[in-house]
Amino acid sequence: MQHRPTLAIIGGTGALGSGMAMRWSAAGYPVIVGSRSGEKAQESAQQIQAGNGAPAARGDTNVGAAAAADIVVLAVPFSNHDAILEELKDAVVGKIVVDAVVPLVPPRVAQVQLPQQGSAGQIAQERIGHSARVVSAFQNVGAAKLQAGGAIACDVLVCGNDKEAREAVITMADALGVRGIDAGPIANAAAAEAMTSILIGINKRYKVDCAGIQITGIPA
Repeated sequence: MQHRPTLAIIGGTGALGSGMAMRWSAAGYPVIVGSRSGEKAQESAQQIQAGNGAPAARGDTNVGAAAAADIVVLAVPFSNHDAILEELKDAVVGKIVVDAVVPLVPPRVAQVQLPQQGSAGQIAQERIGHSARVVSAFQNVGAAKLQAGGAIACDVLVCGNDKEAREAVITMADALGVRGIDAGPIANAAAAEAMTSILIGINKRYKVDCAGIQITGIPA
């Protein structure tokens, strides 16, 4: 049986996090749902159907989930980003941290408002330091599409300073049902994060749900 890393989904009880947890567990990844409340995380984990030889998903506190995982995925609101990074920085030493956080600033979430540091991904790498490898990805995948199941006609930009870590996340993207595109260093995460606000605006103006992006010219 192929070895798959254990994934901690921090914010795994939310719409995006639970959608990712559901799909990765079904694809055979051991999944730990992380939440501020371990009880709430366990309740969410019990709703997940594991597949392809994966163990049953389980829930834990954010720190407990991160400490037990090989790869930690952040799927939390930007307003909680700093606090989560501070909480987890000791638990993620030596691991890949996948930052799916988007710097949305209500009420103008359809307007690009990147932070002074450049992007949430850059903030994460700066706060965690070089003790972990931060990869920015999955900002442009609609939670509703993840929850619905089935194939998703969407590409995701994968940015990080470590090539091996980017490749690991691209493999995770394939298991999620989307195509991961190597988009270079963490500084480029600003493009994917900015695109999220643009896609929110497109959804509203064209009255569609979960608009996405696709990169042309690259063979499937």
